[in-house]
Parts: sequence; structure tokens; C-alpha cells
Amino acid sequence: MRVLALCLTFLAALPALGAEHEVVPGRGRLADAIAGADPGDVLILTGGTYAGPVTIDRPLTITGPETAVIDGEGQGTVVTVSAPDVVLQGFSVTKSGTRNEDLDAGIKILKGADRVRVQGLTLFDNMHGIDIHGGRDTQVIGNRITGRQNRLMNERGNGIYVWNSPGTLLDGNDIRHGRDGIFSNASTASIYRNNIMRDLRFAVHFMYTKNTEVSGNISIGNHLGFAIMFSDRTKILNNQSLGDREHGLMLNYANNADVTGNLIRGGARKCLFIYNAHKNLIWNNRFQDCSIGIHFTAGSERNVLTGNAFVANRGQVKYVGTRFMEWSHEGRGNFWSDHPAYDLNGDGIADASYRPNDLMDHILWSQPAAALLTGSPAVQLIRWSQSSFPATMPGGVTDSAPLMQPLTIPVLPETAALEAAVAGRWKTGSYDELDPDDLTSH
Repeated sequence: MRVLALCLTFLAALPALGAEHEVVPGRGRLADAIAGADPGDVLILTGGTYAGPVTIDRPLTITGPETAVIDGEGQGTVVTVSAPDVVLQGFSVTKSGTRNEDLDAGIKILKGADRVRVQGLTLFDNMHGIDIHGGRDTQVIGNRITGRQNRLMNERGNGIYVWNSPGTLLDGNDIRHGRDGIFSNASTASIYRNNIMRDLRFAVHFMYTKNTEVSGNISIGNHLGFAIMFSDRTKILNNQSLGDREHGLMLNYANNADVTGNLIRGGARKCLFIYNAHKNLIWNNRFQDCSIGIHFTAGSERNVLTGNAFVANRGQVKYVGTRFMEWSHEGRGNFWSDHPAYDLNGDGIADASYRPNDLMDHILWSQPAAALLTGSPAVQLIRWSQSSFPATMPGGVTDSAPLMQPLTIPVLPETAALEAAVAGRWKTGSYDELDPDDLTSH
């Protein structure tokens, strides 16, 4: 009897299971079903079109197949969630309004709508795909988001916009077209992982975001891969930027980041751009086939670079400054594919230091017209003198313990196929209104 009493007490403590209701297509029927549902109920959509916009103002589960389409008919946000503990699963959402200033979206999750889960949806032809606007602990998992393709990229919306929404999880989403894949603004303590983003301005764009992990994401054929701006304590782990145009990874006023295990390969003007960014740990990454491997400028200080591989970049390093920078840590530097290194004791560390830039590089960067003199005997004499007598070198980057072997980071076959499909895309064609020399202002 005592065991039975305990079981009854336990069952009484469980939340009541909601009733299931099938909702058939038609104008107003979904809104009526939401209005008539009790908290915890499950609304099951069948194939067909459901008129929006609708607002979910109580804890509900709405589920259905991809052929069940909620159509906003071009009016504002299609699905607004204002209640906590809502689950949206499986169906499609389309045709939000066109007002970017109002953040019209396929789905908008408001402040107070905590613990919402959006899973397995198909979102297309919306201004913004999903706008997480204040809700805490939101989960956005395994959705397919296709944005608009206005001629001007800045007139499009973002795939997922996160604003002031701590605890957000973005996992396994496929985002294509639109402006930015993930735009995180004034948010904190979140995880964005295993998303694939293509044909965008920025794959991931951070502004004023703290304590957030960006891991396992793939950026293919975008104008810029990962833009971490005005942000603190970001973990940038095991991402891939393949065939992006401007920068694979940009740290702009970004501090205390952990950047490790990332692959930046192909196409970019700069694999890594560090602009006024401090106290970042950049280790065990591979930067390959860019015009510039790393551009380091604007007084960036106390950054540690070790264990990275700089492979087949036209220019490995561009550092404009007079300070001396040491790019090794505790006896371990980086691999440089243009370093004619030797290792007599076989410890994996080259016996000679690596200096990527000399005085003439600095002159050419500040006075491009001087490139006409590159082949002159005077320039060659200066370069020979500085290579033979390092004491005459100006301030710059030195790697005192360069590695003999580069680390490798594998790319999955299906990812490599998508990379191959965008190869050469930036050689010709229009780049919309994006100004490649003013990316730090975005």
C-alpha cells in the first residue's frame, strides 16, 4: 500500500498531458485552433496551406509534415511566439512581410517566450527566417532556412537573428541566401554549432556578444566567413571557411577569444584579419590558399599564435607596425610553407627563425607606387642585407620556433563537393553593394 501511495503521489506531480487536435487547412482555422487550445495541447497539422499571421500565446506543440505550410501572405511576421515552452516541429513557414526595419520574420520569439524549441522546419521566402528577440534558452535545431535574393544584399534579412537572448542553442541548421546566416547582437552565453551557411554576406556575424561558442560550423562561398566584432570571450572551435571571398575569420575589437581547430581555405583575400583585437589565443588552425594568410593591424596586443599552419598563401603575413612581435609560445611556433627550414636534431622545430616581412614590404604597403622598383638592384640589395644581418630589420613578426610539419584538418566529401561548386565564383561578376575595404564598419 505504501508503494502504491508513492506511485500515485509521483503521478499526481507530473504535468498533465495535453490533448491532441488535428487541424485541417483553411483560412483562420489555425488561429481558431490556437485560441481554443489548452496549455500543453498538441496541434497536428495536415498537408495544405494555413493562413497567417498567427500568434501562439500559450504553451503548445504544433507539429506537421513539410507539406503543411503556414503562409503569412506578406503581412508582418508569420508566426509570433509570446508564451514559454512552445514546440514547433516539422512544417513549413513562408511569405512574411518585407519590412526589414520591423524585423518581419517567418518566426519571431519574444521576450518572456522562454524554452521555445523550433525543430525540423522549412522556412523560405521570409525577410528574416527566425528572429529570437528576447526569449531565453531557445533551441533552433535542424531547420532549413532559405532567404530572399534581392539584388542588394543589405535589403535582405538574416537566416537567424539572435538579440538579447541568453542560452540560445542553434544546432544543425542549413541556411542559404539572405544577408547573414547567423547574426548575434547583444546576446550572451549561447552555443551555435554544426550549422552550414552558403551564399550569404557573413556566415556568422557577432556584435556585442559574450561567452558564446561557435563550433563545427561550415561557411561556403560567402562574402565573409566568421565576423567576430565588439565581442568578448568567444570560443571559435573547429569551423571551416571554404571559398569565402573577403576574410575567412575576422576578429575586430574582439578580445579573449579561443580560436582553435579551424580551417580557412581558398579564395579569401585574407584568411585571418585581426583588427584592434587583444588577448586572443589562436592555435592549431590551418590557413591555406588565401591572398594573405594573416593581416595583423591596429595595435592588437597580447595575442598568442602557436601550432597554426600557414600554407600556400600568396603573402603569409601582413603586419604594418614597428613593434617586435613573437609568434611562438613556450618553444612551439607555427608552420610556414615558404620557410626553407631544416631540422638537424629532428625535434620537429626548425633550426632557423622565420621572418615573413622586411623593410621593403612595409614601404610597398604604405606606398604602393613603389612596386615599380621591386626588381631594381637597390631593392634587392636592401632585402639581401636584411636577410643576412637581422639586426638591421625593423620591428615586425618573428617566429623563433617554426614547425617542420603542418597540421591537417579533414573536410567531409559532401562538404568538399559544395566547395568545388563555388570555386572561382569571385573572379568575375557583381558583388552587390558590399565594400570590401569597409567591412569593419558593419
